[in-house]
Amino acid sequence: MIFEASEFVFKPPPTISRARRVLIKPSACYPVPYPVTTSRDILSVIIEGIRQVSDADILLLEGTPGGSPVYPVYQALGYDFPRVLMLDVKDCTWVEGDNPLPKALAVPTFWVPNVILSSDYLITVAPLKVVKGRGSLSIMNMLTLLPSSKYVGGASEGWGALYSLGIDNVVADLYFTLPFDLGIIEARQKFISWDNPTQGEVEECGKIFVGEPYEVDCEASQVLGLKTEYLDLIRAAKKDFET
Repeated sequence: MIFEASEFVFKPPPTISRARRVLIKPSACYPVPYPVTTSRDILSVIIEGIRQVSDADILLLEGTPGGSPVYPVYQALGYDFPRVLMLDVKDCTWVEGDNPLPKALAVPTFWVPNVILSSDYLITVAPLKVVKGRGSLSIMNMLTLLPSSKYVGGASEGWGALYSLGIDNVVADLYFTLPFDLGIIEARQKFISWDNPTQGEVEECGKIFVGEPYEVDCEASQVLGLKTEYLDLIRAAKKDFET
């Protein structure tokens, strides 16, 4: 579904009213405000919507590329929500989760924070980004849930080992492995970057996209004319997975 950003109110799906633990994954790798990261404003709207229907525990979970603590980033972005537990991927207990695809595109198993598997409802909230010419939306936002220390490649920081496998293949595998229920794309603005992930051009869009992560990424890509290669891989894998 597409909403005008100025009128957006989060109306939780009925499933949330029965949840005991709701996990929200923002894009908060850098201490740089929206549109580089998920805005405090939209998180406030989502949290308020959840509180209207549920007393569930609400968790925020994020990791950083170099494995440095994420809490200073939360603080810089103004993430100071009452009754919300702020978590760092690197401090979590990690478990190895199997990719359910009969034949993985790149990664047969992922190391993931155990708290994801013990949550009842999972929401990924991402700013609208175009990075090096390709869309980076709600599913791509899941990548930083993986502990960077497990996937650092060579002299690089962060998830270098995964990028070497083809990041679109990895993200498609991750979509099937992590059962996220809802994707929200904060498209009030579009952020376009090339070499530096914290610097780039900004265009006004004025929209919020909400839906199942694959469907919402497809809708945003179609409406905004984005090149999002991991969606093509997911589409093909879905056909094989469902037959």
